[in-house]
Parts: sequence; structure tokens; C-alpha cells
Amino acid sequence: MNNVNLMYLCMRVHLIKKQTIQKYLVGHASGKSSFGKWLTTIKYVEWQIPDDIKHTFGSADLIGNGSDRVVFNIGGNNYRLICKYHFSTNQVHLFVCWIGTHAEYDELCNNRKQFTVNAY
Repeated sequence: MNNVNLMYLCMRVHLIKKQTIQKYLVGHASGKSSFGKWLTTIKYVEWQIPDDIKHTFGSADLIGNGSDRVVFNIGGNNYRLICKYHFSTNQVHLFVCWIGTHAEYDELCNNRKQFTVNAY
């Protein structure tokens, strides 16, 4: 394999928008440490395919219906973060769509809104 192909094997994650998470934490300070660990992991991780998300975050769920969304379990089942992902040629874009508690996420699921919610 030549060097040109090597640069496309794994891609860094571009998180859109970190500020959304920071604003959420203003009202949910108990999640600051857990979200901080998640943000640190995202900063240094490299992915090639959606299944790599699950390898990095074992409790993450890739949700279907063609949504290209992933649900992250943050803070030991206290918070949920829904992001839409897009694998481009040289980068993975991760868009924050929704943040809430586990109970709020359950309500979204009961209404089947986890596939379409776009709060940010």
C-alpha cells in the first residue's frame, strides 16, 4: 500500500458544535466531567467507518432509518447525545443534534423522534 492510500485509512473527527455541549453543561454541571472525557476522546480519535464509533464508545448505538446518527451514552447512563455523522474523503464530521438526560431520550424514542430531532 502506498503512502497516498495510508492517509485515507483513518480520519480525525470534526465536532460541530462543541459550544452546544458547553452551553448544555451550564445547566447540567454534574455532567461536566463525563462530557469532558467524551470530548477528549473525540479530539484524538480516528475513524474509518461507522463501526469504529462503536469500537471507541462501546455503549454507543448507531441508529437506523437511514439517519446516519449515533447515540452516545455519557456519564454512566445519565445523559444521551445524538449526533449525525458524515464520513468524507479526509475527515469525519460529527454534528450535535440533541443532548438530554436518559429519561428525556426515552421520551424521544417513544415518539420516534430520535431519527429526526435537530435541536441545534
